[in-house]
Amino acid sequence: MNNPAVLFATATLIWGSTWIAITFQLGVVAPEVSVVYRFALASAIVFVWCALHRHALRFPLRVHAWLAAQGATLYGLNYVGVYLAERYVASGLVAVAFSTMVFMVPIGSRLVFGTPLQPRVVLGALLGVAGIASLFLPELSTVTARGATAIGVALALGSTVIASIGNLVVVRMQRERIPVMSAIAWGMGYGAATAAVGAWLSDSGWSFDTELAYVASLVYLSVLGSVIAFGAYLHLIEKVGAERASFTAVLIPVVAMALSTLFEDYHWTASGAIGAALAFVGNYIALTARRPRPVTPPINSENQGPLLGQAAPRE
Repeated sequence: MNNPAVLFATATLIWGSTWIAITFQLGVVAPEVSVVYRFALASAIVFVWCALHRHALRFPLRVHAWLAAQGATLYGLNYVGVYLAERYVASGLVAVAFSTMVFMVPIGSRLVFGTPLQPRVVLGALLGVAGIASLFLPELSTVTARGATAIGVALALGSTVIASIGNLVVVRMQRERIPVMSAIAWGMGYGAATAAVGAWLSDSGWSFDTELAYVASLVYLSVLGSVIAFGAYLHLIEKVGAERASFTAVLIPVVAMALSTLFEDYHWTASGAIGAALAFVGNYIALTARRPRPVTPPINSENQGPLLGQAAPRE
């Protein structure tokens, strides 16, 4: 599964479906604790997979520092922050906040790695975020200026910043030639540990829900939502760069709303349809841009073309 379009579709479709699965996680078990269970199980699965396929799992302490950073940002603090944000504001506002990652990652990549900002990516990001805002316009129109709203927005944006940093850490790890699945195995373990510390600090009660809905959704989130989706996403970063890979954040809410139409009787509005169209157009503009040549050579020196299949000329 090395085709960038397949990797992008895999991550987007799975993560779009996890919105529904997460609803079965809420209730008995504290959200922070559910994050621990999810990534601890996912980490164990990937460790077994790496051992069976003889992937490297022993790294020096210097590398473990980066693995811990990847785990804390991409799998730990990021997810705990999103769960906490949804206690204060509607999920639509969280989705809009998270879609701003398409700005944060390119800007961060520019500051950290010197990657040029591409006009097509910036334009695609503007259209994409505008589309997500339009998609959730009815929900956003009910938001009031309250203290709880400010807390929720701060948590959502903070989580987005953390996730964006996680994307940059992934790029750094890939330039260290750390195998993707090995990094996921250790990273998710560190992410689960980070979430466990957060659960302890917030005095969350440790419990487990034995109901089928909770257990089944936990397995789905661990196997598909974590192992498969993140495996596809990190390989996508390797292929097309973190800047364009981050555009999954724009299409994930659109997929979620499409699935909600089938399973939750969601009714599309004119603003929702316009928003979905803008999100698709924004993605197309950004993902068909040629990948800029990095200042530091990547792991794979082969010149990668645009995500949607156009071949970039070799220099």
